This record gives sequence, C-alpha cells and structure tokens, in this order.
Amino acid sequence: MKRPLAYITTAWNGEPDIDTALAIQYCRIAYEAGFSPICPLLYLPLFINDAIPEEHKDGIDMRRDMLRRARVLVVCGGAVDEDVKNDIAVAQRLNITATTLDGIVTVNHQGRNADDV
Repeated sequence: MKRPLAYITTAWNGEPDIDTALAIQYCRIAYEAGFSPICPLLYLPLFINDAIPEEHKDGIDMRRDMLRRARVLVVCGGAVDEDVKNDIAVAQRLNITATTLDGIVTVNHQGRNADDV
C-alpha cells in the first residue's frame, strides 16, 4: 500500500534533544495512522547551518518544496508560532489539507470496531 505523505509541523522549542524526541514521536503516530511522515527537523539540521543566511533560506525553500509534495499538513503540539502559521498558509494556497495529529488518528480509527483499536 502506498502511503500518502504527511508533512509534520509544530512550534519547536529550540532545544534540539527535546525537539528531536517530539518529532520522532509525531512521525511515529503519523506512520501508525497510515502516512509517510516528512519532518525536516529530523534531518535538515544535520547539514544546513541556519546561522548562515543563504543556508537558512535554502532550508526554508527545501521545507516548502517538501510541503508542496505532501498530501496533508499535520499540525502537532499545542502551540502555534510564525513557522506553523506560514506552513498553514502555504498549505491553504496549495489546497493541501491541514489537520492536527489527533485529527489523522481519529480518521484512521473510524469504522473500526472498538476491539480493533
């Protein structure tokens, strides 16, 4: 079965260890809900240096390109920052569905018996 791409976004807190752990958790939930998660936070920092303006811009461009390829934008966590707002705006312009992590989990479980969940 081919899984639709789900772009994972959230208001990251700037603590690499915490952000990475959360990103892994969010991606796992999206995967279990039947999606192929895309989460730039998990690998772009491995080779993009945000302190260099050109690389920072390249990182933004790469994230936008990944979002354009996704079937759904998944907004995770309880906070919304400017990056999340921008992701939502781009998704709206491109007619990409935006939902929450709870939303994709709920949709995934519809139609199943309580014993199956």
